Amino acid sequence: MRLFLILAIIAILNLPVMAIDNYTLENENRIQTLIDNIGTNILNKNKIDKRIIFTYDDKHKKKLLSTDKRLSKRQIIVYKDLYKSAQTDDEVAAMLSREISTVVKSYSGIWGGRLDSIQVTLGSKKFEIAADKRAVDYMVNANYNPLSLIIFINKTCPQKRSDRFSRHNLTSKRLARIYEYITYKYPEYLADNEFLNNKYYQNFLLTSIENRKKLKEKIKYNSTEEIDYE
Repeated sequence: MRLFLILAIIAILNLPVMAIDNYTLENENRIQTLIDNIGTNILNKNKIDKRIIFTYDDKHKKKLLSTDKRLSKRQIIVYKDLYKSAQTDDEVAAMLSREISTVVKSYSGIWGGRLDSIQVTLGSKKFEIAADKRAVDYMVNANYNPLSLIIFINKTCPQKRSDRFSRHNLTSKRLARIYEYITYKYPEYLADNEFLNNKYYQNFLLTSIENRKKLKEKIKYNSTEEIDYE
């Protein structure tokens, strides 16, 4: 009898843990399914004939000090810290399109793409801008709103003081280039802008006033020169 009572108490005490484990598993399965569906849709709609898989990881993303293994495995790992900032399917598509743009690059170049993978890891500023533009194309082709890329980057990428000695562009410059690319190639999204009342997009408009003035001048005078964004 005493043994039965002890076992019953243990079972009762373990119930909350089991419930939490089941909830965690169900939640992770739901997120993984969403990422797989949106990611595969982007691959198919853009006719990307390279194998790329998607993995959700609820651990914190650690800064890699060596060549990013994702580029050799052609695997996109979506970390919880990044995923929780994607509040809509369009933002998830923005996140995945940008990562797909990076991984696709690893298939090109010599030595089975190893050289380009190293260049990607080193963070060439020109590559960064080109990858952002490809991500915009991927989103449009898969019927997602490319302005979501601006929203997602605006929420997740901090602004450094300077990029003079950095391998990466200032976030404000990246956003300005993306906005310019959409303005010229996909103006319909700005003409019928569904995000005008989105607080994150409004924040972008507020913090990009000077850069957008420069773009207006370029358009006004039909200039083909590259703008020196701030």
